[in-house]
Amino acid sequence: MISGQANIIFQADPGFHSLYSGPNSFINRGEYKTSLVGTIYTGFQVRSNPHSSTELLLDIESAGGRGLGNALGVAGFTNLDVVRNPSLGSSPYIARAEIHQTIGLTDKMVEAQRTTTSLSTLVPERRIELRAGKLSTADLFDNNGVGTDSHLQFMNWTVDNNGSYDYAADTRGYTYGAFGEYDDKVWSVRYMLALMPTVANGLDLDWNVRRASGQNVEFELRKAPLGLLLKKSRGGVIRALSFVNHANMGLYADAIKAYESGADKTPNILLHERLGSVKYGFGLNAEQSLSENVRGFVRFGWNEGQHETWAYTEVDQTAAAGMDYAGSAWKRPLDKIGAAVVSNAISHEHMEYLKLGGLGFLLGDGNLNYGRENIAEAYYNLHAWRGAYYSFDTQAVENPGYNKDRGPFVVFSVRMHVDF
Repeated sequence: MISGQANIIFQADPGFHSLYSGPNSFINRGEYKTSLVGTIYTGFQVRSNPHSSTELLLDIESAGGRGLGNALGVAGFTNLDVVRNPSLGSSPYIARAEIHQTIGLTDKMVEAQRTTTSLSTLVPERRIELRAGKLSTADLFDNNGVGTDSHLQFMNWTVDNNGSYDYAADTRGYTYGAFGEYDDKVWSVRYMLALMPTVANGLDLDWNVRRASGQNVEFELRKAPLGLLLKKSRGGVIRALSFVNHANMGLYADAIKAYESGADKTPNILLHERLGSVKYGFGLNAEQSLSENVRGFVRFGWNEGQHETWAYTEVDQTAAAGMDYAGSAWKRPLDKIGAAVVSNAISHEHMEYLKLGGLGFLLGDGNLNYGRENIAEAYYNLHAWRGAYYSFDTQAVENPGYNKDRGPFVVFSVRMHVDF
């Protein structure tokens, strides 16, 4: 299998009122930016029979362009395609390089959708799936049919993903790991051990799993959450997630204490990192078909919020809800309308650290008048021709970076996507 995609997102904001700005603030003057991500997917089935299959997957990717505000100052950033380290440039790199093994535990076969990460169209109903190599944690955990795909659905970091899920990844969103999954008729359970970056939001990974690693467990129940109220044909899924990260992380409380005692001139969590620090969290994710053309989803997430954000974004608690509506009613079945809201928060220690002038790798206004960061997003995805789509998207952000002294602001987006 050889296929590919290209995703171009143009975003603009007219600017907004701000009482002050800091080193990691979202720029409050109006600006516009464009991002481009292109991927070539390759896959080869080494062996395939009714009971088992072996697949080799290799993807080459390029990510270029820039994000609004240098992709700083907003925990729920407005463009999931933006790489958080623009100095990396747009040179192609290996995104995924993995082996995927399926082991059948029954003769009964069920249909499966062929994707870039799984090539089989028929799989055993009860099976074990194993993966190893370079992969994306977000491909395998916290998926949601309504809000996951930044190429055809929402664009916001904390709508498409659980913002409090500080999942193992380098700054481009990939890691090395080993993954296992057991699938039964209506439920699945999956686990992955993955490498963590050596520094927060870093590109280099720590290969010593005794010292640093990310462990992820998710249980999935393919039973309609509203099954008692809706027709049996209305499908739904509930997923419960937990993660534990071990890395050279710092405690917000240590950085605050050192600043207040006069040992540090400014709060700096980088000066208080400890090998073997532990950060953990939980997530809940549900989707439900509500009618022939309407689907809804919810996400909730929490992490302990005492240690610095290490790999994803500065969110310690999150709650999101949204829906999409297929265009069959106006005779465009491949078009889609979507709308979602998300509310993000941080722990008291995280809040105090930012208020005293501390910096995370994404946030830092130099001060903080705390309020929950609330975001609303809506899009129309228009099918143009074959694998080509155009999307028009609007996001409204209240209290960017949890700061009532900045914003609100609106971001307008146009997305051009093609699959080939």
